[in-house]
Amino acid sequence: MDSNYREYNYEDSFARIDAILATPSGNFEETDNLPDRDKLTFTNGFYAYCTALFIDVRESSELPSFYTRPVLAKIYRAFISEMVAIFNSDLDAREINIVGDCVWGVYNTPRKSDIDDVFRLAYTANSLIKILNYKMRVCGYERELRVGVGMSVGRALMIKAGYSGSGIQDVVYMGDVVNNAAKLAGRGSNGWDVPPIFVDDLVYSNLNEHNQGFLRWAGYGPIYSGDIVDAEMEAWYVVHCT
Repeated sequence: MDSNYREYNYEDSFARIDAILATPSGNFEETDNLPDRDKLTFTNGFYAYCTALFIDVRESSELPSFYTRPVLAKIYRAFISEMVAIFNSDLDAREINIVGDCVWGVYNTPRKSDIDDVFRLAYTANSLIKILNYKMRVCGYERELRVGVGMSVGRALMIKAGYSGSGIQDVVYMGDVVNNAAKLAGRGSNGWDVPPIFVDDLVYSNLNEHNQGFLRWAGYGPIYSGDIVDAEMEAWYVVHCT
C-alpha cells in the first residue's frame, strides 16, 4: 500500500506499544470460520481452521540473467494475473495475496469437500503453468517457469495490523498452516524429477479417494506429492500445444 508521510515520535510509539501489549487475551476468539475483514479491529483477532495454498516460482533469481527487464515484467504479470484468477475462483476464498513472485490464498474449509475444492485450484494452477510455458516458447522465451505448490490445513490467527489512524494497515494471517504451506511450496520442483505439488497429511487424509490416488508419499515426513493436472486443460494442451 502507498505510504503517507508522518513524522515519527518515539514517545507516541512507546505509548502505542504499551496499549497493544495490554490488550486482553479474551479479544482473540476461536471460530469455525475466518470472518470477513470488517469484523477486525486493532484490538481483536480470530483463530480458526482453514486451508492455505501457496505457489512460488523456483530459481526466480536466475531469470534476470535470461530475460530483459521488459520481458521479465511481462512474464511475471502473466503468471501473477492468472494465478490470482485461479486462486480467487473459489467461493470460500478468504484472502488472496501477492508477495514478490509468490501468490497465496487462505480458504475457509469447514467440510472435507471444501478441501477437495482447494486441491482443484492447486492442480489447475499446475496446468496453467504448462500452457504459460508453451505460450512463452511461442514468443521466443526459452527459459521456462518451474513452480512449487504447497497446501496445508490447520488453524490460523487472523488479525488487523498496521499504524492505527494512518490508513496503512493490512490483515495478517499467522500460524503453522500458513508457514507449512509456504515450506511445502518450497519443496515443489526443487530438484530433478521432483513433482510440483506438495501437501501435508491433514490435506491428504481429508481428500476424497479419487484425489488421494493422484498423490504419493514424498518419502519423508507426513508429506505427499504429485504432478497433477486438470483433465480439461490437459486435453486443450494436447490439441493446441503439442
